[in-house]
Amino acid sequence: MHDYGQYCPVALASAVLADRWTPLIVRELILGSRRFNDIDRGLPGISRTLLQQRLRHLERKGVLDRVPAVGGRGHEYQLTAAGKDLEVVVMAIGEWAVRWMFAEPQPREVDPVTLTWWLSRRLAREQLPHRRVVIEFDYTGEDATRIWLILDRGEPSVCTDHPGFDADVVVTTDAVALMRVFSGITGLPQATATGAVTVSGDPKLVKAFPTWFLWSPFAPAVRARTHSSVDQEVATR
Repeated sequence: MHDYGQYCPVALASAVLADRWTPLIVRELILGSRRFNDIDRGLPGISRTLLQQRLRHLERKGVLDRVPAVGGRGHEYQLTAAGKDLEVVVMAIGEWAVRWMFAEPQPREVDPVTLTWWLSRRLAREQLPHRRVVIEFDYTGEDATRIWLILDRGEPSVCTDHPGFDADVVVTTDAVALMRVFSGITGLPQATATGAVTVSGDPKLVKAFPTWFLWSPFAPAVRARTHSSVDQEVATR
C-alpha cells in the first residue's frame, strides 16, 4: 500500500482507498456483505489471497473490524464508524461515473452469478412472500446458465446447482438485459413488454415480482442521466 508522503487529506485517503479492488471491497461491505465468502462472491476476478490482504489493510486503517461470526464459527467483518462514513464517498464516486462515463453494459462486464447475487442483496423485504419462493433465472446467450434464488421467508440464498425445489417463478433473459433493468437504464415493465425479460410461473407471484427488488443503489442516478440524455436529444431535433 502506498504512503504518498504528503501532508494532504486527498493523499491520506488515497493511501487507504486508492489500491485496486479496495473501493469495491468497501462497496461490498456497505451493501451488507460480512463474511469473507460473501465479499468474494461479489468480486469475480479477485484472488482470495489479494482479498485477504486488502481486508487486513482496511482493518489496520480502522475502516473495518474483524469480529466473531454469529453462531461462533469463524469470523466476519463489520464497518467501523469511519468505514460507514465511506458510504457517501462510494456513492459519490458511482454517481460521478454515471454522470460522466455512462455507457451501456457489455457482455464481458456482466457475470450472471454476480448479478443474481447482487439481486439477492437488494430485496424489499417487507414486500416478500411469507413463505419459501424459488426463482429460477434462465440466462440465455453464449454462456447460457441457470441460477436459483431462494427466498425463505425473506432470507435469500443463491444456488448454482438445482436446489431440489420446483421453481415458483422463472425469469428468462440474457444477463445484459437484466443488468439494464437492475442498473436503472430501463424499467422491468419496458423490458417485459419488449420480450427482453420474460417472467412466468404462479400468476400471483409473477404480478408481485417487480415489487420484490430495490435494484441498484445507483439506479436513481442512472434514470436521471438517461432522462436527461433523452431530453437533450428531443431539444436538438
